[in-house]
Amino acid sequence: MKRLILIYAMVCLTWLSLFNSPALAQLTRVNVGYSAVSADQLPAWVAKESGIFTKNGLDVPLIFFTGGTTAILALVSKDVPITQVSGPGLVNSALAGSDAVFVAAGMTSLNYVLMGKPGLKTPEQLKGGTLAISRFGSATDSIARFALKKIGFTPGKDVTIVQVGSGPERLNAVMTGKVSAAVINPPSSFIAVGKMGLVFQHTGAATTRRFIREHPDTVRRYVKSHVEAVHTMWTDKEATVRALGKYMGSGIDREILEKSRENVLTEAFFPKKQYPSLEGLKTVLEDIGERDPRAKTAKPEQFVDFTFIKELDQSGFIDGLYKTK
Repeated sequence: MKRLILIYAMVCLTWLSLFNSPALAQLTRVNVGYSAVSADQLPAWVAKESGIFTKNGLDVPLIFFTGGTTAILALVSKDVPITQVSGPGLVNSALAGSDAVFVAAGMTSLNYVLMGKPGLKTPEQLKGGTLAISRFGSATDSIARFALKKIGFTPGKDVTIVQVGSGPERLNAVMTGKVSAAVINPPSSFIAVGKMGLVFQHTGAATTRRFIREHPDTVRRYVKSHVEAVHTMWTDKEATVRALGKYMGSGIDREILEKSRENVLTEAFFPKKQYPSLEGLKTVLEDIGERDPRAKTAKPEQFVDFTFIKELDQSGFIDGLYKTK
């Protein structure tokens, strides 16, 4: 009889543990935005397609917004409580009064290039022409201005910056000669030239301070999922290529997808620890400060919340992911 009771108790405990696990319990639904069709959006794509969100108790529909400006507006208006967005979009929004902050770094450098239309041989030929970006206030806007200054041009005077839309739309515009050049990122950039090396807080995971106060556990689980997704990007080529193939659309060669992954897998682009880049935000503020005096007195620390990434780091969780087994 005692043995039967013991077996019964063990069965009950097993069932209770199963139902209390995040994967089988009621999932928390959280809409998450992303702002481009490129490899800088990989953490959310990989977390979704590899089941990482579900494992951490989250049901995450991914919603596409054309450009960082649109994505940050959706965050501030509460259409999505979390979004992947670039530094300029978030900083501009916060300077205007929003409480948006980065909670995970995502990409901390630039994988963009300046691509000229067919027949354009030198940067000097851009003078008097047009340069395509996604939206004003986005990462592509900042990058375009950086690039033009590096060439020696005054943005808006020597070269007109125009809003065109997504990466594929910008690529089409430059290839058909509708614009003189475009700011392009992978996979389109594999046929472009002129890489620019800048320290820059690029596309990261962002939310609002209010959402953090009201739903800290949801943000905690999201950041954990994000970190696990970055680990998957580093260690699981097939899972990453599958995610790229799904979200970048049909018809892209596997070679291009593999290059898209390889192009961003460095500590400069996707660091394993995933702390938002204060140095990168300083670069963003310096650029915005030329047009908005509020940026000149702002500090990079105003635009980040390290709480959750620091918890994961100090607990040894991140180091444990990358230990050789």
